[in-house]
Amino acid sequence: MRRMFRMAIVSAAVVFAAAASSHAADKWGLKPGSPELQSAGPLAFGPDGILFVGDAKAATVFAIATGDTQGEPTKAKWDIENLREKLAETLGGSPQQVTVNDLAVNPLSGNVFLSVTASGKPGLVRLDGKGLSTVALRDVPFLKAALQDAPEDKEVGEGARKRNLRAESITDIAFADGKVIVSGLSNQASPSTVREMPFPFADGESGTPIEIYHGAHGKLEDYAPVRTFVPFTINGEPSLLAGFTCTPLVRFAVGSLEPGKKVRGTTIAELGNRNRPLDMIVYKKDGKDFLLMANSARGVMKINTQDIGRADGIQEPVRGGGTSGQGFETIKELVGVVQLDKLNESQAVIVSQAESGALALRTIALP
Repeated sequence: MRRMFRMAIVSAAVVFAAAASSHAADKWGLKPGSPELQSAGPLAFGPDGILFVGDAKAATVFAIATGDTQGEPTKAKWDIENLREKLAETLGGSPQQVTVNDLAVNPLSGNVFLSVTASGKPGLVRLDGKGLSTVALRDVPFLKAALQDAPEDKEVGEGARKRNLRAESITDIAFADGKVIVSGLSNQASPSTVREMPFPFADGESGTPIEIYHGAHGKLEDYAPVRTFVPFTINGEPSLLAGFTCTPLVRFAVGSLEPGKKVRGTTIAELGNRNRPLDMIVYKKDGKDFLLMANSARGVMKINTQDIGRADGIQEPVRGGGTSGQGFETIKELVGVVQLDKLNESQAVIVSQAESGALALRTIALP
């Protein structure tokens, strides 16, 4: 009897998820099919449990109805040691061949979604109360939008500078004000680009080339892609706060983004050289807004947003690996954080990597 009861619960959950997916499909024009991911990178949630997936290899953004629309984010709590091994068990293959590319928390449910590469193949994984499971990519409602001016899928350059620019065609994704915002590189003369893609997707949308003043380098640059960004309203104006390698933090007014027209951002902080920002969220604590940024070499920074909308920015060199602009503190107890996302008003979910390479996923209090 107990087994039959459990089966009934599972069946009901499947039916509910299917109904939720169907609702999202009807509302947003998603079509049933099987999205064929060539890679699984940046993730972001949109309305009605729709998951946006950046596929840099295909230079395509996918919108997938997950059916994941109910839960209690205020009560969710996650703690998984040996994440790499657990993902290998879920997806198959060796733990040594598992890479976590991004993490996104569904604000409707509190469930965690991961984009993963396992044994060279892309995959999506859901973490809910039942544990880890693969996200179905067969016969699901979805839409896709191909980038019109992505770099060619080939290696360029020589020696240490040799790389495939297609891998950076999509570096981060967010959903705000009915649009999917995508950062990355294009094949244009000024390759660093931000794209606004109305959802449901429309064809033929080109991006806005962007330019920044990089204090650590003492010059204007338009070739380095945004590594991570977050939408943030500043003095009533929708804006983006974007982190670049080595580590300028730059403000862009969303209203200034215009396809084909180069826009220069305002550099509001230099946070230290020889570093790559990995992930970033915005949150409120004690009535004040903060950014929380994970970095490759400079820990997790809690960045003050006071006067972040001031008109002037950094326009002079910042030498010797120094910092300038917005104040910040390094959260010493957060070590090895490679991915993070906001869970609720007081907590976040992080993926951290130990010196041994072991991965763990857990809930933390927002500092």
